[in-house]
Amino acid sequence: MTRVLALAAGRKPAFWTRIAFAALVVFLGTIFANGALAVSAEAPVDRLVAYSARIAGDDARTRIVLDFDRPPTIETRYIANPDRIIVDLPATAFAFAEDDLKAMGLFSDIRYGSMDATSARLVLTAARPARLAIAKVMPNEADGGYRLVLDAELVPEQDFAALVSRQAWSEPQQASAGTSPVAAATTEEFVIAIDAGHGGIDAGATGVATKTPEKDITLAFSKALYEKLKGQTGIRAVMTRDADKFLSLSERVLIARQKGADLLISLHADTLRQADIRGATVYTISDKASDHMAAQLAERENFSDTIGGVELPKETEPEVGDILLDLTRRETQAFSIAMAEAVVGSFEGQISLINNPHRHAGFRVLQAPDVPSILLELGFLSNKEDEKLLLDPAWRGRVADLLVEAIKRYREPLMANGG
Repeated sequence: MTRVLALAAGRKPAFWTRIAFAALVVFLGTIFANGALAVSAEAPVDRLVAYSARIAGDDARTRIVLDFDRPPTIETRYIANPDRIIVDLPATAFAFAEDDLKAMGLFSDIRYGSMDATSARLVLTAARPARLAIAKVMPNEADGGYRLVLDAELVPEQDFAALVSRQAWSEPQQASAGTSPVAAATTEEFVIAIDAGHGGIDAGATGVATKTPEKDITLAFSKALYEKLKGQTGIRAVMTRDADKFLSLSERVLIARQKGADLLISLHADTLRQADIRGATVYTISDKASDHMAAQLAERENFSDTIGGVELPKETEPEVGDILLDLTRRETQAFSIAMAEAVVGSFEGQISLINNPHRHAGFRVLQAPDVPSILLELGFLSNKEDEKLLLDPAWRGRVADLLVEAIKRYREPLMANGG
């Protein structure tokens, strides 16, 4: 076992060759997106480069080593249910092959990626409770660069629980949707919160043909919809994210409420095992899923927080006797259903819809008790025809126009009745 871990910590030769290659990969990934030159108005971030990675070990001890061009600062935390070890890093370009860091030994899943423009994260999901016996950065004396060495070891459940309980860590901006301050919208404007699904470390689904991540498609469509809504009288559009940034599900709800949203539209493009299923679907929230597919989709979308290393919210539902809150939720759900029906009506005969296009399930991003919300699956990345359309700017513009019409159709009777 010691020999195996020593192998994992070993260094490959030709440091500067690997750095040059990694830098080229990062450079090309920055300037090209889907074959087109990408131009950013934001100042470039001086990211670290993780140019290689390796893992070795067994069910008792597992070592992970990442090689960097410069020394990273790290912060580690523990989260339960499921048991995870979180390693926070500065902005980092991960330039090694995906297969170099496949889960094994103590870990059932390993995710890594950006959280926002200035930070990145490594999320280690443990198959059994584990702790980091070693988490340190050291220089590679022989060929330059620096190593991050993470030595994990099996621990009893009570020891892992103690590690979690000793921490006073919560995600930034995490707050209960029921107690968050809410900005009041003026009576003249109708505020639409556009939520681009996934982002940062949470890439979402992947295109079957082009391997395009869902997070890029949802952001591109969100920007197209935002531009369409900008020219509409009496409507103001806001975006929960306008860059490749990770947001927890509760943060998305919180941002919408703080911006005084009258409607939340969460945009997605998932995958299914059945590659022949295609078309758009509109979802509203419900305690009970309308069908098996809706239940599975909600489970995958709600898993986004776990991928990003977010501590899952505790059950803090108000008492059943809170009649006012219950009435608010019922009214909000009725408005959400009305919006879903407006979208289906606008899309019918114009773009492809799946059978029974309005469905419902327990999506956490639709949980705001006072903001009508829908989740719109634009299409399925598991279907080549849908994927082709999702990547087409002209198609996105056409669907955005139809969605604007649905919003106007939904809004008109509300404003006629005084808002």
